[in-house]
Amino acid sequence: MGLDEDALSYHEAEPPGKIEIATTKPTSTQRDLSLAYSPGVAAPCLAIEAEPEDVYRYTAKGNLVGVISDGSAVLGLGDIGPEASKPVMEGKGVLFKRFADIDVFDIELDVSEAEELISVVRAMEPTFGGINLEDIAAPKCFTIEETLRRELDIPVFHDDQHGTAIISGAALLNALDLCDKAIEDIDVVFSGAGASAIASARFYQELGVNPERITMCDSKGIITSTRAETEDLNPYKGQFESEGPGGDLAEAMADADVFVGLSVGGIVDGDMIRSMASDPIVFAMANPEPEIDYYEAKDARDDTVIVATGRSDFPNQVNNVLGFPFIFRGALDVRATEINEEMKVAAAKALASLARQDVPDAVVSAYGTEALQFGPDYIIPKPLDPRVLFEVAPAVASAAIESGATRRTLDMDRYVERLEARLGKSREMMRVIYNKAKSDPKRVVLAHGENGRTIRAAYQLIEQGIADPVLLGDPSFITNRIDDLGLSFEPEIIDPQNRRVEQYAQHLYERRKRKGVTEREAHDLVRDPNYYAAVMVDAGEADAMLTGLTHHYPSALRPLLQVIGTAEDAEYAAGVYLLTFRNKVVFCADATVNQNPDEQVLAEVTKHTAELARRFNVEPRAALLSYSNFGSVRNEGTAKPARAASMLRNDPEVDFPVDGEMQADTAVVEDILTGTYSFSELERPANVLIFPNLEAGNISYKLLQRLGGAEAIGPMLVGMDKPVHVLQRDDEVKDIVNLTAVAVVDAQRRQASSLDEYL
Repeated sequence: MGLDEDALSYHEAEPPGKIEIATTKPTSTQRDLSLAYSPGVAAPCLAIEAEPEDVYRYTAKGNLVGVISDGSAVLGLGDIGPEASKPVMEGKGVLFKRFADIDVFDIELDVSEAEELISVVRAMEPTFGGINLEDIAAPKCFTIEETLRRELDIPVFHDDQHGTAIISGAALLNALDLCDKAIEDIDVVFSGAGASAIASARFYQELGVNPERITMCDSKGIITSTRAETEDLNPYKGQFESEGPGGDLAEAMADADVFVGLSVGGIVDGDMIRSMASDPIVFAMANPEPEIDYYEAKDARDDTVIVATGRSDFPNQVNNVLGFPFIFRGALDVRATEINEEMKVAAAKALASLARQDVPDAVVSAYGTEALQFGPDYIIPKPLDPRVLFEVAPAVASAAIESGATRRTLDMDRYVERLEARLGKSREMMRVIYNKAKSDPKRVVLAHGENGRTIRAAYQLIEQGIADPVLLGDPSFITNRIDDLGLSFEPEIIDPQNRRVEQYAQHLYERRKRKGVTEREAHDLVRDPNYYAAVMVDAGEADAMLTGLTHHYPSALRPLLQVIGTAEDAEYAAGVYLLTFRNKVVFCADATVNQNPDEQVLAEVTKHTAELARRFNVEPRAALLSYSNFGSVRNEGTAKPARAASMLRNDPEVDFPVDGEMQADTAVVEDILTGTYSFSELERPANVLIFPNLEAGNISYKLLQRLGGAEAIGPMLVGMDKPVHVLQRDDEVKDIVNLTAVAVVDAQRRQASSLDEYL
């Protein structure tokens, strides 16, 4: 089945199309319906009548964008009409929701004149927080946008014009930096004189390009003042008339620094690229066929040729999805009255800055490549990079506030946290930990310091101010690896083969001499990064450590148990996963350590896990799980969690609700818990789930993660005498950063407790 057949099947599958309306409030009872509609709806209606701005308080207007088209210039399909444009407009709605959590009504209008479309959209202003004009032919698109921007008090944005301009503008800034060229000194040639080309040329001037050094070509060649005297050029093309005799595209490109193609495929060849100035920048953005093939352009000459296209199968894709969702997100959140030039420039600069940062593993794997690193083949971020939301939306919002185009201001730090929450509960939860960690960073040893993921994590830890990482490994190897990764930082590096080996070996020997370890064995063991890091923490020369990235979990855990051991008030360690869903979180234990715990272990693990939950600002409610509900099945297996729950309820130190044994659905479904089992100690569903054995815990968290859509943070090791954690072998950079932050917060808590005891 070809792509066209796949696309038709995709759109035809029930329900047809790609979008639907979903309710955001409960509608399951008569009272719910009376609040949603009559008579309850009268109250917000009257409140808005009295104070019109309250429409943002009581309705979805503040998160609703109208995607509006007349179908006159749809993608590369031309004037196909409003009905035929609907799949594209629905697709635009999908992208708004997927990337920025913005709701969309797509509206396809059967109008032919600019004034008709203007009149309809003007009348719809009360409905929307913003208007995205789409696929409207030039030159009427200019008149429509300019008029609506002037007359409406909400943001109006024609993405076909400004989206390409902003994204390619970001690429231009980075390409010029790599080529060591000043933006005010470059010569830029445009192939194409439609909406996107004219908007891009205007925008490049905002970025600093000299207007006199822009040459624009249409299908007839260079647009000149001489042509303007004899041809009926529209006034928008007329803004870019060049003085001189004119000529064709090949003549225009000679000695140019930048080529911007927004026209048709296959009109540029290698000779034209060779005629350009040194280290040329080629943006061949015609779709589906670029003006020149990516590889042909790259191979045309021996110096650096930076190439960008509109295609996803080549590096440097200029994709409008990098712009409009996040620009509207920032504009909506400050209730902007327009999207002005300052906001567009801020978006471009934020994208350019993001491309210089280390790229998350998840983004790299999504594109099936080994690495993404700032350079000629990576000058703009990838569309699937979730960080675009956190970089572009705040930049746009700040620019809107500073330029006076808003109805309200925002605390930017808190705003970023709210944006993170839109992409998942795990980000919201980790932001709590990050903020705590940043308040007092600690020294954390990363045992596998030569690993690329560890090095990249160390870079992020320093950049974000979360911790002071120490990398264990060969200093020369690590330094070279840092250079290979394109990172610019100087972490602390310790070689476990040469630094304080004698002292650390003696420390390890004293710890293990009555447990079968000789002095010679201690000297051998301490050169292992796991033992070395554990001794550093145990000796107080570091606050915390992480290991496990290149070992199986049991072998990585063993040195920690041997050197550091469990806390004074603990007999057992346990591995806890924080699982986040859209609107809830649960802590699952034990998922990595204790194979067949008795009631003493279960009770202790419950206390440790509840304590961990509080570090995330979650008040624990614990359920000890089984396949039995409160004695419905009686055997030794069901008795253990029941006895553990009883022990906890009778423990004067336990200040959180706990109950069991109970089935998993009883623990988490409120109707079952408070209906069938109203006698339970839990008045609300549990958020701390204690599994009866390692097998059940490990199976359950993985099923919830893979099939239930949960995001997992962990495993977090609890019950240890020091803040230490063991990573899984396939953990990504973000997992290392997350667990390091958890370790830092644990170290802060322990130091505060020790100070209280001292005082």
